[in-house]
Amino acid sequence: MKPIDRARVALEGLSVADAFGEQLLHAGPHARALSLDARTAPVGRRWMWTDDTAMAISIVEVLAARNGIAPAELADAFARRYIADPARGYGRGAHEVLSEIAAGVTYDLAARALFGGQGSCGNGGGMRAAPIGAYFAEDLEAVVEHAARSAAPTHAHPDGIAGAVAVAVAAAVVVAGERDPRALIEAVIQRTPAGATRTNLSRALPLLGAEPMTVATELGNGSNVLASDTIPFAVWCAATRLGDYAGALWDCGSVGGDIDTTCAIVGGIIVGAVGIEGIPPAWRASREPLPAT
Repeated sequence: MKPIDRARVALEGLSVADAFGEQLLHAGPHARALSLDARTAPVGRRWMWTDDTAMAISIVEVLAARNGIAPAELADAFARRYIADPARGYGRGAHEVLSEIAAGVTYDLAARALFGGQGSCGNGGGMRAAPIGAYFAEDLEAVVEHAARSAAPTHAHPDGIAGAVAVAVAAAVVVAGERDPRALIEAVIQRTPAGATRTNLSRALPLLGAEPMTVATELGNGSNVLASDTIPFAVWCAATRLGDYAGALWDCGSVGGDIDTTCAIVGGIIVGAVGIEGIPPAWRASREPLPAT
């Protein structure tokens, strides 16, 4: 399979999972509990994807056009898609930085200005990064480099960048054939820059075999929308459910938090193991269509 085709498979897994998670997120705790108990898909309106998918689409478009990530071009793509459709669940920092970029501020200045000049350490860099890992699966150095580039337009804080690297590496090693949960997490830890996200990834290793709620209690479930409280749980969930796309997403739903984002990360990683055929067909049919990339 060509690298861009692998990236598109990752986008498919990410986007279905994102739309699934968005349905659970807005179902309300009571309705969500009933659905989780029955292990049936949420029903009703078409499953709309969120900013997680919108930004991942831009990443795949830039990969297709440039054979890699060019941060300035990616920033422009993010901003164009945001201005055209801002009601996709973007966070406060994303609203601010993408509006600035659309108004002509360079991405590096806009991203560094967030949060009092610290830049964002949120989970947005990671939520969209799986297609990069799939694209560069044969070269982990390239995965790290291009994942870091992909975070730059919105996440200038080192830990925001670390989140993008961690997810991209996880997706890459799965596409390359890794199926052992411990080896997968260790590979991610090895390549993730030092900081809170890497520290929490290390804490995931002793939790192999634990229940999802126990792990979420220890590592976070994305409630703080930080890379460090979102990506470690998502990588753990993907690593322990590599053969079960649907089951992994139900695990994300069961622990609450930033469900659409944990689902998007997990779906983008696991599809590298199960392929598009591992996504429930009814879920793909329910998801809002994607634009051509």
